[in-house]
Amino acid sequence: MRKGNRRFDGDGREPTVPVQPRQRPHGRLPAIPARRTSRFTGTYSTNQCREIDMAQRIVKVLVEGLSEHLVPVGTPVMAILGRKDAEGHPILGAILNNRLISLATPIWGASRLKPVNDKSREGVQIYRRSISLVLVQAAHEIAPQVRLKIGQSLGDAYFFEWLSNEHPSDEVLRAIDVRMREIIAEDRPFIEERMDIDEACDLFAREGNFERVRLLKTKRDPVVSVVSLGGGTHTPLYNPVAPAAGGLSGFELGPYNGGFILRFPDPTPKRHEIQDMPRVFKVYRDTRRWNEILGVGDVGQFNELCINGGVNEIVRVAEALHEKRIAEIADRIVERKEARLALIAGPSSSGKTTFSKRLSLQLRVNGVRPVALSLDDYYVDRDKTPCDEDGKPDFEVIEALDLALLNEQLERLLRGERVHTPRYDFNTGKRVPKERWRPMQLGPTDMLVVEGIHGLNERLTASIPHEHKYRIYISALTQLTIDNHERIFTSDSRLLRRIVRDRLFRGYSAERTIEMWPLVRRGEQHHIFPFQEQADFIFNTALVYEHAVLKTYAKRFLLEVPTDSPSFIEADRLMRFLSLFVPVFPEEVPQTSILREFIGGSAFHY
Repeated sequence: MRKGNRRFDGDGREPTVPVQPRQRPHGRLPAIPARRTSRFTGTYSTNQCREIDMAQRIVKVLVEGLSEHLVPVGTPVMAILGRKDAEGHPILGAILNNRLISLATPIWGASRLKPVNDKSREGVQIYRRSISLVLVQAAHEIAPQVRLKIGQSLGDAYFFEWLSNEHPSDEVLRAIDVRMREIIAEDRPFIEERMDIDEACDLFAREGNFERVRLLKTKRDPVVSVVSLGGGTHTPLYNPVAPAAGGLSGFELGPYNGGFILRFPDPTPKRHEIQDMPRVFKVYRDTRRWNEILGVGDVGQFNELCINGGVNEIVRVAEALHEKRIAEIADRIVERKEARLALIAGPSSSGKTTFSKRLSLQLRVNGVRPVALSLDDYYVDRDKTPCDEDGKPDFEVIEALDLALLNEQLERLLRGERVHTPRYDFNTGKRVPKERWRPMQLGPTDMLVVEGIHGLNERLTASIPHEHKYRIYISALTQLTIDNHERIFTSDSRLLRRIVRDRLFRGYSAERTIEMWPLVRRGEQHHIFPFQEQADFIFNTALVYEHAVLKTYAKRFLLEVPTDSPSFIEADRLMRFLSLFVPVFPEEVPQTSILREFIGGSAFHY
């Protein structure tokens, strides 16, 4: 079943219709509004009477807490906000009662409303999703025989695979670029529809998008929202899109590694070149290849395996692959005979702690005794810690560490000398007195293992020769996709891990974790990601089944976020994302799994 699409004037507002007072003259029913009429049979059904009643209801809408509007029930959000804000920025979506929605969403009751432009974090998400759909439509019109598959994020760009025997030529990419700009110039509208699930599955099957059919059949919803740009290709509407293509400018297309990249506008005034990341890119491609070998390239495939009883083998194979990679890293460290210092770095919730413990086991198998050194003990006193722009101590900058003392002691340790390493008291914000420092000395078969966010930064260990170091970068580089055109954010995987761990073991609510996440991400952008290509080995901690396990915990904890909290917008998005997965019971997760660091029950002590 489809819902008709509303028509709007040139400024994006619905034509104004005078609102009549709510009256019911004796002996007569009011006329049904034109947009809701069906063939008149001489009598009114119960549903028609309800529609008449709803059409006459007037509700209050408060926009940004400032202006107040009285509108009929069913009025689309765009009829209230228009297409541009007061500063001329395109309005791409809105926050309605603390939920991110598209402008086509109707108002059904008293509401709080806030426009979302392309300068906000939510607006950037809508822009990227919308311009990606413009790309898919343009590619379909230029090269209908070729299918695209969205890949990983590369800075401010997405990689797309060109599923064909030949790489996309420069001429074809230029033609797609031109067609995208024509669609934008036309201000072609995104058409949102509600369909019966069987009708949607038939539509996607006709278009050759069988991964969408698989996912919809495992969700078991009776209806689904679908969006298109006027034919050719349709997409399930899992998240809001812009009202139309107009204003989606600032993108670039370019060839990359047998496919191409879609680059988005740079939020900074200065346009930077795309940083080539061949080593990280190879890990992405290897992970996707393994997923496809396992038969779990997308969420629909994974859900089918869960329902059909195949998830146990997926868990075993995924964990075996992790163990094989960790053993390979240990072998490479031992092969570099001069290496005495293993440096492990990675973003938040990448699983650094469990990885370090599993690597230590594999080093022992190779006859090497690992000795851990904590960078936390090398913090300078809190009153000497650099401050961020808000005037608060910034513990994530490398200057928050006593680099001089660290390098001096590393040199002495690697020479076999006995040193006393500091201890830091986080309650007082100072080091403990020297008489309480720990003695440490390395034996001939000992390997110093250092874990921390600055492990790949050369400044951390500037005094140590390169041949004595082995640097490892780890992160959860998710390569499972929702479908061919909708990706899963790697950062979402880590955020869900952190929400579960913080709530179970650190006393932080999901609301607090979500609130702090932008600061965590900002620190990663400055102190971790710029150095990832300098690693000797990149280890991917992502597990293809982890979202289905985390769902059991995360949905429960996300429900604790109050609906009026600023964190609720993100919590609501994550809830909708998790609803795509068939759950997997935590009992399936091995005790040595990196996932156990976040859900508990690990064989390791933390």
